[in-house]
Order: sequence, then structure tokens, then C-alpha cells
Amino acid sequence: MTARIVLLHATPVAMTPIHTAFNEVWPEAETINLLDDGLSIDRAREPELSSAMIDRFVRFGHYAYDMQAQGILITCSAFGPAIDRLAKEVPVPVLKPNEAMFFDALAQGKNIGMLATFGPAVETMTEEFNEYVAKSGSSARLNTLLVDDAIGLLKKGDAESHNRLVAARAKELAQCDVIMLAHFSTSRAATSVRAQVDIPVLTAPHAAVKRMRASVLAGVKE
Repeated sequence: MTARIVLLHATPVAMTPIHTAFNEVWPEAETINLLDDGLSIDRAREPELSSAMIDRFVRFGHYAYDMQAQGILITCSAFGPAIDRLAKEVPVPVLKPNEAMFFDALAQGKNIGMLATFGPAVETMTEEFNEYVAKSGSSARLNTLLVDDAIGLLKKGDAESHNRLVAARAKELAQCDVIMLAHFSTSRAATSVRAQVDIPVLTAPHAAVKRMRASVLAGVKE
């Protein structure tokens, strides 16, 4: 039977990258989209993720589970604590957008660079990364650069300028062992970033789909 994976989106710019990854990695999966772009708008106005925002996100996730989801994949990286709570409350795999990419990065070195475009996500992503480092017993460290203007251009439909701005900062991380592109939306810049550096450049969508497929087919709850 085809596996139904519900994708929770907090911004429409994350949708194309994850669908591309599913088409290339797991085309047999049935993907269902749930979008609340108000989540990212309101999250950007909060200095920290509030309890009200966590409650709202978890309700969103329960709606996804009610759609008979066999797995729930979140495509926005700014809601880590809410995703953790959702994962405890539903009996199917719930996958954060970046955890699979983090594991891949740790396998390739200890000096990890990250290019981000959505400021509110950086704190939660850094906390998540440090948790994975602690669990793995690694001494890896993270160096993050925020490219402030890029995501605004992408939301206006100017992917070319988004990619150019992200790639322009890549050389500042050239001393790292590997560079992660922080968000699903940032994966569009992968080719441009790789043209600027000679180290591996990782994107989140393909890694996430591979991990979700393995979890669902094995019947494992993350």
C-alpha cells in the first residue's frame, strides 16, 4: 500500500524543494500538503517561540495525523520545540526538516558551516544541532552565517537573486569541512554555492525524504 506522508509547510517557498526530493527519492509515496504561511509570518514577529505558537503548531500537526498520515514531515526549521511535542503526541514518525542533514554533516567532519536565510530559525536549529552533537559524542562545532535579504527576494519570486546572495557568502565558510544549507527553501542555491567552494554542500530535502522513507517502511517512530 502507498505510504501517505503529510507535509507541514509554514511557507510556500519550501514546497517545491521537498516535492522535487520526493520525486527523485521516493516517488511512490503519496504526499499531502498542509500550508499555514501565517505560521512563518507570526514566528518572525516573536523573539522566542511562544507557548501559544507551540500550541497552534501542534494543533496543525494533529490535523495532519487525522488525515491518516503514516509519517509527518515538517518543512520549516523554526519550530523545533513544537515538533518535539508533536512527535510525543502522535504514533507515527514526525521528522524535523534538518535532522537527517545534521547526521550527514557530522559524518563528514567537525567544522560545520551553515548558510541560513530565516533568522528566527537559527536559534532553534543551533540548539538541535548541539543536541545531535552531544548524542553522537562528537566535538563538532557550528558556524552559521545569516543572509538576511535572500528569503524576501525568494518570496517575491526572484530565485536567481536569492541564490546569488546565498552563494556570495559561501567563501566565508570555505575553511569548514562541510556546508549545510539551512532551510528547504535554501536548497535552491545548492548549485550556486557549490560553484564557490571545494567542500561538500548539503541540502535538507533529499536527506529528510531518505530518512522518512526508512522510518516509515521499517515501521519505526522517530
